[in-house]
Amino acid sequence: MAIDLPRSRRGSREGATDGRAGEDRSVVAGLDALDEAPLLPPRSGPVRVFVGSVLPPLIFLALLVGVWQLAYVARIKPPYALPGPSQVAQTFWETVQDGRAFDAIWTSLSRGAFGFVLSLAVGTLLGLAMWASRWLRAAVGPIVSGLQSLPSVAWVPAAIIWFQLSNAAIYTVVLLGAVPSIANGLLSGMKQVPPLFDRVGRVLGLSTLGRIRYVLLPAALPGYLGGLRQGWAFAWRSLMAAELITYSPKLGLGLGQLLNIGRELSQMSLVITSIVLILLVGIAIELLVFAPLERSVLNRRGLTATR
Repeated sequence: MAIDLPRSRRGSREGATDGRAGEDRSVVAGLDALDEAPLLPPRSGPVRVFVGSVLPPLIFLALLVGVWQLAYVARIKPPYALPGPSQVAQTFWETVQDGRAFDAIWTSLSRGAFGFVLSLAVGTLLGLAMWASRWLRAAVGPIVSGLQSLPSVAWVPAAIIWFQLSNAAIYTVVLLGAVPSIANGLLSGMKQVPPLFDRVGRVLGLSTLGRIRYVLLPAALPGYLGGLRQGWAFAWRSLMAAELITYSPKLGLGLGQLLNIGRELSQMSLVITSIVLILLVGIAIELLVFAPLERSVLNRRGLTATR
């Protein structure tokens, strides 16, 4: 027997049903929109990039030069100890015109690249060995961490005694400075990989090398990339320390040697020029190599925040 409900209750029940149906449709539409959303954040316009990324360091640099000029005018230090920005700019331009700047940059960059590649190979193998062996990690790990905190310049006298004034002494200092950072960066990245990934690789029948190559290293890539960036910073600093002390005409003119020439001649404008060149090379490597590489890795993993 059918029950005739009052019209008010019947209308409220129909309205509730329509409300739930509308809510379900909105949820489905939202999920569809989420599926169709682009994976990468929209690119910013050139004006926004300039204002957000280029303009702030330019303003800071202008303020720094202004303070420098005021210090020069106030004679806080004698002119030979603190030359003005115009004198340093003139010396900088002279080193560019006579080719010393490009020769020094090329010599140091080629040494740094070769030393970093060697450090990359040794540090990666050491990091994988420490990850694979708990005993090795317990025995060598504290020493590697200690070497990472040891100033690279401390190795220069020993390297000179071992290899005299040669490129081998310079590369030794670079290796001892960069390898610990790369090994610790890789080990830290491997520790952050969920153990389930390794078990899946075993289930799929991959060998130890296969799991490292296709499963563990890709999963540990963000941490490994951080270790590479820090390793390059240590390699570049170690190279400058080695070039500054192991000065010899037969080794060629690097940025460290150029800095040492300015010190020996008491030419402060050349010292500041050398420091600026070292800084510019470091910034260029960061912006042209590591920043795009990190951005690519994070974008592929969906880890880049959209702002």
